Amino acid sequence: MAKAQPKIADNKLDLTLSRVIDAPRSLIWKAWTTPEHLKKWWAPRPYETPECIMDLRPGGRFFIVMRAPDGKEYPNDGCFLEIVENERIVFTDALTPGWRPAKQAFFTAVITLEDAPGGTRYTAVAMHKDDADRAKHEAMGFHQGWGKCLDQLVELVGTMRGSGG
Repeated sequence: MAKAQPKIADNKLDLTLSRVIDAPRSLIWKAWTTPEHLKKWWAPRPYETPECIMDLRPGGRFFIVMRAPDGKEYPNDGCFLEIVENERIVFTDALTPGWRPAKQAFFTAVITLEDAPGGTRYTAVAMHKDDADRAKHEAMGFHQGWGKCLDQLVELVGTMRGSGG
């Protein structure tokens, strides 16, 4: 039975970042799904990610703490919706672990990894419930922040490749 795929990239409600990375999907997947690796690239420097909990299964917890240079922390708690090894990660802050509704939802993220000439096409889509949340996320610096994090992910994958992963 084929999996139902959500309509991705509604330009009115979603923000998208896509790039071809010169690395195999398996290495990008490892950087994305190993907490110690994810902590190295998740937050745009000079922010840090001191804490990361991942229960990589539908309904499993995805918890991240970002720390600003002034020490203020921003916890983000959510739930994985779909995990397809080396292909797709879907998570949301609309639900907490075990599919429990969150108090306040902001977005659902769909990360896809596809073979492409020159490496792997990495696409991140942040899906929002309405125009206001999309605009807020864009004003918060989605493209700049997520772009910088992607640069940091690429940098990390380069070091992983050099060290054998």
